[in-house]
Amino acid sequence: MSKLNAYFRLCRPHQYLKNGFIWLPIFFGNELTSSHALFLTSISFAAFCLIASASYAINDLKDMDDDRSHPVKKKRPLASGDLKKNEAALAALVLFAGGMVLAMLLLPVACVYILIAYVLLNIAYSQRLKHLPIVDIFCIAIGFVLRILAGGMAARIYISPWIVTMTFLLALFLALAKRRDDLLLASQGNPVRRAIDGYNLEFISLAMGIMASVVIVAYLLYTISPEVVARHGTGKLYISGIWVLLGLLRYLQISFVGGKSGSPTRVLIKDRSLQAVIGLWLANLFFLLYWKGEWF
Repeated sequence: MSKLNAYFRLCRPHQYLKNGFIWLPIFFGNELTSSHALFLTSISFAAFCLIASASYAINDLKDMDDDRSHPVKKKRPLASGDLKKNEAALAALVLFAGGMVLAMLLLPVACVYILIAYVLLNIAYSQRLKHLPIVDIFCIAIGFVLRILAGGMAARIYISPWIVTMTFLLALFLALAKRRDDLLLASQGNPVRRAIDGYNLEFISLAMGIMASVVIVAYLLYTISPEVVARHGTGKLYISGIWVLLGLLRYLQISFVGGKSGSPTRVLIKDRSLQAVIGLWLANLFFLLYWKGEWF
């Protein structure tokens, strides 16, 4: 049972929340009622989860020695000794093969290319790019954009440049928050990634403020753009901007006041206020997009 638990932790299933971005194209594309689009998006989500877990395993193999001296990462299966190198390598191979076979059998070929691009990006990130300041957070943001593209390509839904732009900017915001947490750990004498030498609290705080501002402006411009109003048949999407603003402010509060923004997925899992805001945002959009705003 302990070995099975170690494999489970190696896959990092809590990180699958990030793959929720795969569902944005079908949601904003008014295709939630299409069973075919739902099926293809589900397959894309499953394939991406398998590939992502393979990437995490590869990253853990690369960073095993460094993780042993990290206050949190030392509990990972490889760093703690719960799994051996050959066991983790085999798991990574099986996960990668499973994700690729699933994609090649059931998804458009464009999705297969996106998955390959995601794997190559993660390998490059693990080997070198994560040690380069600024470049490291851009790699993280590109990974989120690839998730959006995977969801859109799978269901053959038009992907608005606005959605891609907002996803990229939001991912940069979250990545900066994670680096801020790394800086706080470093200030306490804990070893962290080398890229942190290219950051300081003043720079990250300023950058997070800029990203949060640009995200909300981009979102509001998206909701009132003539193209979006014409496609969705409603000019009231801007109302949902209040939840975006609340969500960003809450995350800034968690980062600056609580100092607990190291893992965005764990923040979302634990923070009830953030869950409520995201739930209300989705509910608000659902009514506006699928009832065309006729309910008020």
